[in-house]
Formats: sequence, structure tokens, C-alpha cells
Amino acid sequence: MTADVERPSLWQRLASPFGGLFGGLPAKAADVLPVRIGGTEYRQTAATPARMVGFDQALLWVVIFLLAWGVVMVYSASIAMPDNPRFGNIEHYHFVKRHVLSLLIGFFCAWFTFKIPMKLWERYAPWMFVVAILLLVAVLIPHVGTVVNGARRWLSLGFMNFQPSELAKLAVVIYASDYMVRKMEVKERFFRAVLPMAISVAVVGALLLAEPDMGAFMVIAVVAMGILFLGGVNARMFFLIAAVLLLAFACMVWFSDWRRERIFAYLDPWSEKHALGKGYQLSHALIAIGRGEIFGVGLGGSVEKLHWLPEAHTDFLLSVIGEEFGLMGVLILIVAFLWLTRRIMHIGRQAIALDRVFSGLVAQGIAMWIGFQSFINMGVNLGALPTKGLTLPLMSFGGSAVLMNLVALAVVLRVDYENKVLMRGGRV
Repeated sequence: MTADVERPSLWQRLASPFGGLFGGLPAKAADVLPVRIGGTEYRQTAATPARMVGFDQALLWVVIFLLAWGVVMVYSASIAMPDNPRFGNIEHYHFVKRHVLSLLIGFFCAWFTFKIPMKLWERYAPWMFVVAILLLVAVLIPHVGTVVNGARRWLSLGFMNFQPSELAKLAVVIYASDYMVRKMEVKERFFRAVLPMAISVAVVGALLLAEPDMGAFMVIAVVAMGILFLGGVNARMFFLIAAVLLLAFACMVWFSDWRRERIFAYLDPWSEKHALGKGYQLSHALIAIGRGEIFGVGLGGSVEKLHWLPEAHTDFLLSVIGEEFGLMGVLILIVAFLWLTRRIMHIGRQAIALDRVFSGLVAQGIAMWIGFQSFINMGVNLGALPTKGLTLPLMSFGGSAVLMNLVALAVVLRVDYENKVLMRGGRV
């Protein structure tokens, strides 16, 4: 029989400085598993120590690669910005210094996040969603939310501006996953299974549109829909909700003059009317990518970043990559994000196969978040989609975006770690 041992307390597990990073919860040598070796004879085998189980290191290295490349490109894209009078007297490494600070804060938060068991995320999922709602409300309060370029999306923390919509993305992933687990028995009934979740997403959407931040609302809506679909909601319900969402987004565009103008500019960015207006960013993004040709003009050689292409270090970082690294650089980036999304989806499927539905849906929701947002950003930069204010995950300048990306990926690594512990015969 398995030896009866005392399990470490939650505080002991969280307080261990290196246990969570290199394998999570410590396993005692007394934990043994009965293994049948023939007939009715059994022998005791020690369970694999948790520190040897580890996590998906290939996933971690791809993330580090994207982060490192992002630091280089943020510096390259923003190095000329101090020469623009709009930014005042700032240093040439002003933006990359803030970006690296955000990464350091993000690494610390990710390290702490990795140490939190998935059971705690499931237990406190509704409260996390409530906190996200309260922060989205706080942004809209005068003298509390910070206004940048006409949008009220940030809360000033002194050392950085935090964007609650980024936290809302993770909160919706975790809440929707927990909701589907709790409603598993009634998922065939629309009003009991789907309607409460639809109302929750509608509340988040209304707050985001008040900022306004339609891009974040699109990501949250798609992720919530994806989790409902993967959770097993009736197909007819799913397509009905999808049709309602498409109609809602179409109405938002039609009844908003500036959003409608963006669509027209996307359809004809080179016209005299749009080239210096709503189509200005798109036209210069396409010029940048066109200049890069196959192998690019070389790191630091971009011309468009010299005050021609607005927001080159944030929303349009891919255009600078295309100009300096060419088609090959863009293809490498696309492959990296495709691999990253597929790998996270695999971790989610593995968790569901181990009967850990909540953890699996969380991982797959994060995969949809990163995959869909990177798809939208790349589509905008390449002229395949209308301009939206969405950054390239892990790479674009943006403190709260990078921080929440790292926290979300730490949750994925935690799911993968717990999968491996269970497959090695341990306990989580």
C-alpha cells in the first residue's frame, strides 16, 4: 500500500523559492506506487520527484526567443522617436528601457503565478472576473483612468500604466472555463447554460466599448465563444450566438462614423481621400513591408520608422520587422506563433485526456487568445484586415500587455507541469 505521508501546506508550496520554477511541489521519497511485476506479486516503486518532472522547455525557449527578438525590435523601431517634438526631451533608449522593466516585472509575476495550483484558479475564478469588471469600471471614472490619444484605457501605477482590458482577457478565459465545468450537466439548455455567460461577456464588452477598445472586445468574445464550443455547447446554440455576435459587430461598425471610415480606408488606402487620413498607417505599413523584399534592408535600416509610420513600436512592429528582415523574417515569426499556439492547444488536450477539464479549457483559451490576437495584428500589418489597436503578443511595446502574456503562459506551464506529475504517478 502507498505510504501515508503528510502533504505540504499551501503556504509551504508557495514559499519554496525554486520548487515551483523547476518542478513545483516537492514530493517525499515515502510516496510510492504499487507496480505489478507478474502474477500477484507487487513491489513498491518511488514516484518520480516533482523537481525532475519539469515542464515544456521547448515552449519556454520559443517564448524567450520571441521576447528577445521583441526587445531588439522595440529598440530599433523607437530609436528615432526622441527626434519627434511630440515626445519631448527623452532618451533614445527610453522606450526599450520601459519595455525591459515591464519584462522584469512580468517574469516575477509569471514565476509567482507558476507556483499557484490550478485548483486555486478554479476556486477563485468568479472573484477574479469581478475584480476585472471593477477595474474596467475604474478606468472610466474621471481623474482615475488615464487618457491617451483620446482613449481612456489605463490606470496609472506610477512606474507604469496598467491596462485592465489585458487582465480582463485572462479573467474571461479562467471564468469561462470554470463556468463550463460547472454547467457541464445543462450545456444542452440555452437559458441555463449559455445565457448567463453571454450576459457576462456583454457587460465586459459594454465597458470596453466605452473606453473605447473594440479590439480587446473582439478577442474576449472570440475566446469566450471558443471555450463554449470546446466545452461541448450544442452546435445550434453555438452558431446562433456566433451569428448574433457578427451582427452586433457589424452594427457597431455601421453606426460609428470613424469605424466605418476605417473600413473604407482599408478597402482603398491609396486614394487621395484616405492616404493622409484613416489609411495613412496602413499605406506606410505596406510600403515598409514592400521595401523589405525577401531578406530585408538589415537591422536598423528601416526608413518608415523615422516618423513616417505611426506607432511603429507597438501596433505596427511587424511592419518594421518586415522592412528590416524581409519576407523571411515575417515567415519565421508566423511559424513561431503557429507552433506556439499549437503547442499550447496540445497541452490543453492532454489535460482534458487526464480528466482535468478546467485546466484543459484554460490552456486552450489562452492558445486562442494569443493565436487570434497575433493573427489580427499580422493581418492588419499585411493589409489583410482593417486597422485595429491590437499589439503583437510578447513582442510589441506595452507594459501590461507583455506582463499579462507572461502570466498567461505561466498558467499554461503550470497546466503542463501538473499533467506531467499525474502521468508520472504523482499528485497535484
